[in-house]
Amino acid sequence: MMLTYEVVAPRATLTLDDPTRMNPMSVEVMEAVRDRLRQAISDRTVKVIVITGAGDRAFSAGGDLSGGFVDEPIALHHARGVLSEIFRAMRRGGKPTVARVNGHALAGGFGLAAACDIVIAVERAKFGMPEINVGLWPMMISAILQRSMPRKAALELMMTGRLITAEEAFRLGVVSRVVAVGALDDAVDETVTELASKSQAILELGRDAFYAAEDMGFDAALDHLQGALTVVSMTDDAAEGVAAFMEKRSPKWHGR
Repeated sequence: MMLTYEVVAPRATLTLDDPTRMNPMSVEVMEAVRDRLRQAISDRTVKVIVITGAGDRAFSAGGDLSGGFVDEPIALHHARGVLSEIFRAMRRGGKPTVARVNGHALAGGFGLAAACDIVIAVERAKFGMPEINVGLWPMMISAILQRSMPRKAALELMMTGRLITAEEAFRLGVVSRVVAVGALDDAVDETVTELASKSQAILELGRDAFYAAEDMGFDAALDHLQGALTVVSMTDDAAEGVAAFMEKRSPKWHGR
């Protein structure tokens, strides 16, 4: 299987591992990503999930076109739903996700990176949706990209297949940080450490509220967030955080 999975608490790392082919996402690989995501979400020692690609050329070049599009079309149609399951697991899993973008992130690879909460990319990485050039369209990842960057910008990339630099992706808001190649691991390590140091209960509640509100109308979002704030304020960790601040000490999180 072209996926490796490693847990070194507090981090679980999923690595797309076929660097000679730029880490393509076959149905089998996507099923493995989905299953390992679920495993990481259920593992209490894991506080942060990192997704990356092997080698230094690509995070992932996207779907594996060698699988064909003719044989058993109904089965293939249902198999494509695995990517939906990955995105749902990432959104609903309650744990922060970090994309370690070590190289080009294209097509489904672009969508997988953008689906992460935090995207850290090397400056030489390219991003794009070149499906139009082979007579396809980036359907599934539209749900992610429309919510990660301006819609007109996303549509232009889908229609033209144009690739953009990491800096342009940063300006569009789909990348969180751009770093030199030699600084990538340090940047990811620092981010994982920072996330793991927070209250996991508050991170989960806040993250859930953030994503829940993104498709709501203004009034509905305010009502939902008001309720979410009340829930957060009633947690043990909120009480501990305020007490620690007043007592000028580091908080001791309880996770509840």
